[in-house]
Amino acid sequence: MESSAGRKKIGLIGLGLMGRPMGMNLIKAGHSLTVWNRTASRADELVAAGAKLAKSPQEVAAASDFLLTMVSDPPALEEVLWGSNGAMQALEHGSIYVDSSTISPSLARKIAAACAERGVRFLDAPVTGGDWGAKKGELLFMIGGDADTLKEAEPILGVMGKKWFHLGPNGAGQTVKLAMNLILALQVDALAEALALVTRAGIQGEKLVEVMQSSMARSGVLDVKAPNLLKGEYVPSFPLRLMHKDLGLALDLANQLGVALPATAAARETYNYVKGAAKEDLDYSAVMRFWKS
Repeated sequence: MESSAGRKKIGLIGLGLMGRPMGMNLIKAGHSLTVWNRTASRADELVAAGAKLAKSPQEVAAASDFLLTMVSDPPALEEVLWGSNGAMQALEHGSIYVDSSTISPSLARKIAAACAERGVRFLDAPVTGGDWGAKKGELLFMIGGDADTLKEAEPILGVMGKKWFHLGPNGAGQTVKLAMNLILALQVDALAEALALVTRAGIQGEKLVEVMQSSMARSGVLDVKAPNLLKGEYVPSFPLRLMHKDLGLALDLANQLGVALPATAAARETYNYVKGAAKEDLDYSAVMRFWKS
């Protein structure tokens, strides 16, 4: 099914904050793109740029030799794959399927087994980099799966990302992604706590951030998120509801492995409180609202 000049017929399921810009970069690179999203209007921008809108996940898979999914959570992915008109039944023998959602490692292994039965090669390939990384084509992929499959997928990953790490067999990408998000959630939560402390003491939060950025406490995520906390503006780049979900997945995995994650458990309660009180979709830096409410 491969077209001329190495261009592929790519299917993309999931057109949210990350999926849409990833799809746009694939179109710009000259690939043929077929898309589906539960809310069809989210495909408008991609269709205007040349993508074909399918009527179901099954139709996307049937039209593709490379399928990419980017959905919100494990139930959404299971519905896309095995629900009514699901993609799994239409995946072509010899095709490649890459999932960039953040799900459980056990679900990644379940998908890998189902793909193997159909002669489909599968990579779990969650990403980090935020929606701005997706727009710039500078995402970082964490890969679980077969090395030869990754080598074949690299030209397409390179359209959407700047770097990828092969971390082990299927499930390894998701395991590292959950650990990564655990760190990001705790760092932003820690900054929010520290800002609550200094501001209650009558010191401007900007002073803490200024010192932090010249010290060992500086980090990439805090450079990006500190302005959100200082201004109280939380336009979602990585929605809080998804970070809350990922902390839950990390704790589930920890329970399966018998690993205690006390700081993660405490942070999830803080995120849970803010999520419950929010009336709109917020960035996860809105954890600051725990101390402002």
